[in-house]
Amino acid sequence: VAPHYLPHRTISMLSRALKQVLSRTSLPASRKAIACNVGGISVLPSRLPTGRNMSKAANSTISNPTMFCRQCEQTQDHIACRAVGICGKSPETSTMQDVLMHTVKSLSLWAVAAREAGASADEMKKANSWTLSSVFSTLTNVNFDESRIEEYVKEGMAIKRDLEEMVRAKGGIAPDGDVARLDLSKMGTDELEDFGYTVSIPELQKAMGNDECFSLVEIATYGAKGACAYAAHCRQLGYMDEDVMSGIHHVFDKVASSDQDMEGLLVNALHVGELNGKILEMLDTAHAASFGAPEPSQVKVTATAGKCILISGHDLLDLEKLLKQTEGTGVNVYTHGEMLPAHSYPGLKKYHHLVGNYGTAWQNQKFEFALFPGPVVVTTNCILEPRRKYKDRLYSVNEVGVAGVKHIKNGDYSEVIEQAQSCKGFPRTIEPAEYLTVGFNHRAVLPLAGEVINAVQNGHISRIFLIGGCDGSQFDRNYFTELAEELPDDTLILTLGCAKNRFIHSERLLGQTLANGMPRILDMGQCNDSYSAIVVASELAKALNCTVNDLPLSLCLSHLEQKAAAVLLTLLQMGFKNIRLGTSLPAYITPNVLDVLVQNYNIMPTGDVQGDIKMMMEGK
Repeated sequence: VAPHYLPHRTISMLSRALKQVLSRTSLPASRKAIACNVGGISVLPSRLPTGRNMSKAANSTISNPTMFCRQCEQTQDHIACRAVGICGKSPETSTMQDVLMHTVKSLSLWAVAAREAGASADEMKKANSWTLSSVFSTLTNVNFDESRIEEYVKEGMAIKRDLEEMVRAKGGIAPDGDVARLDLSKMGTDELEDFGYTVSIPELQKAMGNDECFSLVEIATYGAKGACAYAAHCRQLGYMDEDVMSGIHHVFDKVASSDQDMEGLLVNALHVGELNGKILEMLDTAHAASFGAPEPSQVKVTATAGKCILISGHDLLDLEKLLKQTEGTGVNVYTHGEMLPAHSYPGLKKYHHLVGNYGTAWQNQKFEFALFPGPVVVTTNCILEPRRKYKDRLYSVNEVGVAGVKHIKNGDYSEVIEQAQSCKGFPRTIEPAEYLTVGFNHRAVLPLAGEVINAVQNGHISRIFLIGGCDGSQFDRNYFTELAEELPDDTLILTLGCAKNRFIHSERLLGQTLANGMPRILDMGQCNDSYSAIVVASELAKALNCTVNDLPLSLCLSHLEQKAAAVLLTLLQMGFKNIRLGTSLPAYITPNVLDVLVQNYNIMPTGDVQGDIKMMMEGK
C-alpha cells in the first residue's frame, strides 16, 4: 500500500500559517512567544500542559555549558543536557557527535553536487553507507565511544575528498561556503573537541538568528537521524534506494545553511516524513523477504534450563547470524526489548534454540542484564553505560559502541558463544511457562479488517487505540500503563515499539479478548514496523470510504528519541491529526512552531488519563 503524502499546496498553507503566527506581535521573529491553543485551552507557551517550559531552551542564555544536547525527550530540565547526558553521554562524546554531524552536512553538500554532475548509484555507495552508519551512531543510546565516533569523522573526510574529485572530474559545480570547505583530516582528538564547541546547537542557533527557523532545522535533523537508522536496517538486509539516499543528502544539505528560509525549512522537515515513510515500507518488505511474513505467535517469557545468550536491539539479521552460529552448541538464545517481535518470523522461529524473550524495555537493562546468567549482545539502540557486574559479558555490534565493551566485527560470535558455555546459564526450567503473543503485522491484521469493521458497526468495538512508540525511564510514563488499563473493555488496542512494555505484562490485560473473540491487544512489532500501523489505518479508511482522521481511531504515542521523531513526521506528512504525544513534547520545538502544529494537526501533549480517555472516546 503506497502511503499518500501532503501536496505542496498544503505545505505552502502551513508556511503561511507559521508566518501569520509570527506576525501577531511586533517582536523580532527570533524572539516571539505567543499564546497557544492546546486541546481547546488557550495557554501561554511557558504554561503548556506538559509541566515543562519548552521555550527556555531556545531563548535562554546558558553560560559555558560543557555540552548542549536536547535531541531526546528526556533531556535535562526539558531544556538541554549541559554537563552530562541523561543517557549517560559524556561532554566529550557529545561534542564529537556534533563534529560528526557537521561532517555529515559537509559530505552531503558534495554528495548533492556529485549526483547533479551525473554520479551513478554505484559511485555513491560508499558515501551512502557511511552517511547511514555515521548518523545512526549519533542517535540516543547508540554510541558512547568517542574514539569510534572520531573514526567516522576521519572516514567521512576521506569520502568527501573522493566526492570532491568526482565532481571536478565530471565537470560539476562545487558547493561553496565554510561547511563545504570543511577539512578536519589533520586534527587530533583535542582539536576536534575544540572545533565541536564552534558547531554546537547554541552556536548554530546563534548563526541562524531565528528561533523558528532553527526549530525547523532541529526537527528535520533529528527526524533525518531516525530515518537514517531505519535505512541502515534496510542496508543490513541488502536494500538500498538511491532516490531515498539522494533525498537524505538533500535534507542535510538544507540544514547546513544558516539562511532564514522558513518555507524551505518547513518543506525540508516534511520531506523527512515522506522519505521515512518510503524507508519504513522498504524495511517492511526487506524483513518479510528475508525472514518470511510475520504471523501471530506465542513467545515464552519464562526461563528454560541451559546455557544462554541474550540479544537486544532491533537488527534481525544479527539475530539470524547468532542463531546459525549457536545451532548445535547447546546454547539457547533469548531476545530482549525490541527483539521480541523476532519470534513471529518463520525464518527465525524455526530455530528451536530460540527459546523465548527475557526482560522488558531498554531502560531496565542495568537490572535485567545484571541478572541474566550469560553474555549479552546489543545490536542497535538502546544501550546504557553498563554496570561493572555485567560489563565483561556485554558485546556491541554495528554502530553501537561503549568504551571498554567488546565490539564484534564481521558477524563472528565465536567469542560470545565460548563465554556463554563458561557461564552458569539458567539452572532450571520455570513451570508453568508464561507466554506473550506477537506477530500482528499488517499482513495478519488486514485479513481481519472485515471482522474489525463488523465489530465496530455492531458495537462490539467501541474504539481502536494505537498506543506505542519509544519507552523511557521517566516516572510519568506510567501514563501509558494507566491508559491501557483504564480504557473500556470493548476497545481494541494496537501497539508497537518498546512502549508496549508499559502494559503487555499487565495482569489486568493479559489474555483479554473482545466480544467477537479477537485478542484485545494486537502487538504489531518493533518501532521498525510502524509501517504496519500506517497500512492498517489506510486500508480501514479505504474500506469505510473515509479519511484516516474519520476512523474510530485514536493515536497516543510515547516519544523519546529520533526514530520516534521520524515516525511522527511521517504521520504528519500523511495528514494524521489528533495525535497525543507524551509524556512531554520535544524541547527543540518552539512555542510558535508548536502553535502551527496544534492549529493544523491538533497535535497535543498527553494529560490526565481519565480526561484523555473521555476526549478520545468522543473522537477528540
